Order: sequence, then structure tokens, then C-alpha cells
Amino acid sequence: MSSDINEVDALKIWLLQNKQTQHWKTTKATADAIYALLLNGTYWLATQPEVEVMLGKKQIQSKEQTQEAGTGYFKVSIPAENIVPEMGQISVSVKNKAETGKEIGGTTWGAVYWQYFEDLDKIASHETPLRIKKQFFKITLTDKGEVLTPIVEDKPLQVGDKVKVRIELRVDRAMEYVHMKDMRGACFEPINVLSHYKYQGGLGYYEATKDASTNFFFHWLNKGTYVFEYPMFVTNKGDFSNGICTIQCMYAPEFSSHSEGIRVKVK
Repeated sequence: MSSDINEVDALKIWLLQNKQTQHWKTTKATADAIYALLLNGTYWLATQPEVEVMLGKKQIQSKEQTQEAGTGYFKVSIPAENIVPEMGQISVSVKNKAETGKEIGGTTWGAVYWQYFEDLDKIASHETPLRIKKQFFKITLTDKGEVLTPIVEDKPLQVGDKVKVRIELRVDRAMEYVHMKDMRGACFEPINVLSHYKYQGGLGYYEATKDASTNFFFHWLNKGTYVFEYPMFVTNKGDFSNGICTIQCMYAPEFSSHSEGIRVKVK
């Protein structure tokens, strides 16, 4: 019996995690999903979890915080001057209490955010269920057609060169309402200046070109690997920061990722 209850609880957790990146289409679908969450398994509404978070040696306990009625939500902010490297070691423990006679269960949600300032070209890549890899290639015309050569630091670009940006995106689950923004250095001028809807490899999306970035909007992004490319011309000499490529699920902002920062030199 307990194994059946555990299986139902696992299905309920899956349903909630599915809701993170997708929306229930109608009010009837939403009502049915909530009914399914409350119908079987352990009685989640009776749980009173006590959460303890350890940031290095700093202890944060939920029972000592002002919690939101019903959800138990609370938030703790730590000033920059109080942050030390050992806080990068994070551990979480949860104890559940329930009303007498109720079988407890449920799940607890939380997140840790670290905000800081850094030069764009010094940013390291960051991966979540969304993973981005960005590359630059110089386009050279030969008698066999276009040849793509990776851009390296010891071979700087020159004004007039044609460059192709390649963005490789990997997604480990289906997501709705996703926005990808690829920043563009001041030395580049895109060839595709008209915003339009595109379709490739079974994926439909809207591509919009702005002054300093190219944006991609996805209504539906299925699990898989996708490659996006667009060409540009080099228009100015100098040493430029090309910024980063970022992607975020608008329906679940915690699902976000970005590429590493890139520096571009033009003779």
C-alpha cells in the first residue's frame, strides 16, 4: 500500500514539475489537475515542513522567518559585505510535521540566487536544463563555395569580413514561451535586418533584429538540440566585447542559461 502511495506522490511531483515550464490550456484542465493533486496519495495540505538551509556556517531556519500564510513562503537576503566564499557550500534539510492521523508527504521548493556585476567578456558559461554554446566563424568564398573558419585571437578580423554566428541550444524538457537574446558587438552589422517568422527542423520561431542584439521567440520548444545561424559584416576597427547569448523560459524564469562572454578584435 505504501509503495502505491509513494508512486502516486511521485506522479503528483511530476505534474507540478510539468507545470513549471508549461501551462494548463483551459480552466477545466487546471481544475482537473488540482483535483488530481488532492484526490490520492498523502495529504500534502496537512504538512508543516521545517526547512533548514546551511550556507557554509550560516544557518537559516524557516521557523525563525516570517512565512506567507498558506504557502509557507519566505525570503532571506544577505548583503554583499556579509557574503564569504564558504557560503558556496549549501545544504538543505526538511522535516515534515502533520496533523494527527494524517499520513504526511509532499515536496518543498526553493532557490538560491547570487547577484553580482562583471564585464560581459569575462562571464563564464552557465548551464541549467537549457544549455547554450556560441561560436563565431569567418566566411571565406572559394571555388568550392563558402568555407567556415573558426575565429581565433591570433588571427583578428578585418573590416569587410563576413562572419557567421552559430548558436547551439540543448533542451532536456519541453518548454513554452522561451526567449533567447544574442548580444552583438558594435563592430558588427547584421545582414538579416527584417524581423520575421522562421521555420526549420520542425521548430517554428520569430526572429527579431534589434540595434544591439538578435532575439528569438519560441511559443513551443520541444526537447532536443537546435542550431541557429545568422550572418554579419564587420564594419569597424577596434577591440570589442560581443556580450553573451542568454535564454530564459518566460513561464519559469528559474530555467535560464547563458553562454560565455566573447572578445572580438578587428584590425
